[in-house]
Amino acid sequence: MELRKRNRRLRRTEAIRSMTRETHLSPANFIVPLFVTEGKGIREEIPSMPGYYRTSLDYLAAEARELWNMGLRSVLLFVKVSDRLKDNAGTEAVNPNGLMQRAVATIKDACPELWVMTDVALDPYSSFGHDGIVQGGEIVNDATVAVLGEMSVSHARAGADMVAPSDMMDGRVAAIRESLDRQGFSNTGIMSYSAKYASAFYGPFRDALDSAPVADVSAPSDKKTYQMDPANRLEALKEVRADIEEGADIVMVKPGLCYLDIVREIRNEVVVPVAVYQVSGEYAMLKAAAAQGWLDHDAVMMEQLLAIRRAGADLIASYFARDAIKYLG
Repeated sequence: MELRKRNRRLRRTEAIRSMTRETHLSPANFIVPLFVTEGKGIREEIPSMPGYYRTSLDYLAAEARELWNMGLRSVLLFVKVSDRLKDNAGTEAVNPNGLMQRAVATIKDACPELWVMTDVALDPYSSFGHDGIVQGGEIVNDATVAVLGEMSVSHARAGADMVAPSDMMDGRVAAIRESLDRQGFSNTGIMSYSAKYASAFYGPFRDALDSAPVADVSAPSDKKTYQMDPANRLEALKEVRADIEEGADIVMVKPGLCYLDIVREIRNEVVVPVAVYQVSGEYAMLKAAAAQGWLDHDAVMMEQLLAIRRAGADLIASYFARDAIKYLG
């Protein structure tokens, strides 16, 4: 065959493939989710998330330093709250000496340069397991948003660099921005879960924090009245535009792999950084398949992460962050 153009010329060796590679991963692309629990000397594996742990504050400090030394620069904190502290008002969420607030301070004391993001939602603190306050069998929006503003300020006071509202209440980004600015925290950023879908992939995460909706006739049995319908695409663009107008510095799509079309739509639409949360179900599926010998763990992990980046994500919140950095060497 007489072909002037042979595309395979640029695939012949690893050297030329690496030289012409379009998508790259680096430690700076990752946000590391961390699960924190009360107690001392605790590092307990989450059964549905093999190789991932809940840690007490004494271990958290060492973990922060380890992540920094690996080149990872950002963490996203979640807390497992005792049932005795849960109620329908989010009281513990705004406790200045709460677990989240102490976790932020612990990391900042141990590793001041590490960028600390905090989960802002009521489900870890809710006796109903919902991201908002329940009244009359519904998740009420405006009363919830008021608490989220207070919660964000308490995290900022503890030293958080950025708050990450994951609740999907209407108008919460504007309310949080106003609350932060009013209290002198204009430099505290907001990474909004702008397109968070009512996904079936969240199960292991809810096990990790004991934050699943509880069976109660006075509250919805799922989160579909505030999280997005997986069938919707245009709605994601509407939510993202609104959050940016309200003051979001970074917008997020959650989950990851099943929603990469949404990531690309958003990346084509906006100029702010776009994050993706590669969620617990995505992590658990690969871990389970690899344990059975059905998939090559590292090869599939890297293919998934590259796909998320290729779709347009600047940042990836991933339970694979440590594994990926070790693989990248």
